[in-house]
Amino acid sequence: MPRKPARTPTTTSRPAPPPTPEALRPTVDLAREIYAQLDQGEIPRMRLPLRTKQNLQFQLRDGVWKLGRALGTRSARKLDGAQMLLRTFYLVDFINEMARDGKTSTLRELYYISEGWEEGKFHSEDESNLLIEDLEVLCQRLREDFRLHPEENGASVIGDLTIRETNRKGVVKKINCRDDVGDGGYGIPFNVEKEKIAFLSTGAKFVIAIECGGMVDRLAENGFDEEHDAILLHLKGQPARSTRRFLKRLNEELKLPVVVFTDGDPWSFRIFASVAYGAIKTAHISHYLATPQAEFLGVTASDIENYKLPSDKLSDQDVRALQAELTDPRFGTAEWRSEIELMLKNGKKAEQQSLAKYGLNYVTDTYLPEKLTEMGVLH
Repeated sequence: MPRKPARTPTTTSRPAPPPTPEALRPTVDLAREIYAQLDQGEIPRMRLPLRTKQNLQFQLRDGVWKLGRALGTRSARKLDGAQMLLRTFYLVDFINEMARDGKTSTLRELYYISEGWEEGKFHSEDESNLLIEDLEVLCQRLREDFRLHPEENGASVIGDLTIRETNRKGVVKKINCRDDVGDGGYGIPFNVEKEKIAFLSTGAKFVIAIECGGMVDRLAENGFDEEHDAILLHLKGQPARSTRRFLKRLNEELKLPVVVFTDGDPWSFRIFASVAYGAIKTAHISHYLATPQAEFLGVTASDIENYKLPSDKLSDQDVRALQAELTDPRFGTAEWRSEIELMLKNGKKAEQQSLAKYGLNYVTDTYLPEKLTEMGVLH
C-alpha cells in the first residue's frame, strides 16, 4: 500500500517551560533534613527502602514488581556512608543547578562532572547510576524529573498518532507520526511526560510493539499500520525507560490495546515481561513504566511448530533462562508455563524474520491477521 507523502509539521514558538517545582522540592527537602540533623549535632543519616532481591515483591493485584517495606539506613557514622551522603548532596546541588540554568545532562556526563567533586567523585559509572536510582526511590520521582537521561533516547513510532511536542528551545510542533516523518518514524525522546509531549488525536485501534527494526520496516513497507489502523512502535531490543513510559501513556490515555511482537526465545520473553510487568532493576518505578494490560503476540513455541518456522537449537544459557522463567511470577499463568515447557521440550527458538520463509508479505497478510483475530484485537 503506498504511503502518504510527508507534510511539513506545524510549528509555533514559546518560551521553554520552567523546571517543575514539585519535581525538585523533594531534593531540597532532603537537604534540609540533613542540615537540621547537623545543626542539632546529630550524625547525619537518611533512611530508604532496600533495593535488594529479598525486598522485591510481585504485586498480583497490580501486576507489577514493587519494593517491599524493608528499610536501610545510610549514616555518616562510617566512612563509606559519609562518602555516599557527600555524593548525594553534590548530586542534589547539581540537579538544582541544571534546573536553574535550563540544562540537562546524560548519565555519563554526570559521572565525569563528579571528577570535580573532590572526595565525592564516583569511581565508576555504575556507582553514579545506583545513586540516581536511590534518589528516585527517596524522592519518588523519575530521573527525567531531575533532568538526567541516558546517552540514547527511546526508539521510534510509525502510525496515525498526532502529538504536540515542545523541543528544548521552546518550539512547539504538531506532528503526525505517519504523515510528518521519514521512513524511520518519529523518534521517541528521553522525556515523554505531558509537559514535553501531548497526545492530540489518533485513528489507530491498537499498538503493536516490535522487538526488531527489520520487522518494523517490513510492516511499514507493507502498509500494515494503515490497513489495520495500528501504531507500530519499535522496542529496539530491551526497551528504554522512555519507550516503556510512552507505551504506558498510549494505553492509559488513548485506551489503545498493546500487543508485543518479539523473537521466540527466553530473552525476548523477558522483553515482553519488562513492558507488561516491569523489571527487577526498575521495580521502584514500575507504576510509571509497566503496562500490565499488554499482551504477548509472538513468536511463541507453538508458533514455531504450527507455522513450521526455521529455528535454531537452544543453547545451554537459553535452557537455564527458560528454567528460571518457570519460577518467575511474571510467567506464572498456565499459558506461559505451557509455552516455556514446550520450548524446553522441543529445544527450539526462532526469530521474527523467520516468517519470511513464506515470502515478504506473509507476516502482514497471514501471520499477524490470524494471531490478532484470535486475540480479539482484529475483528
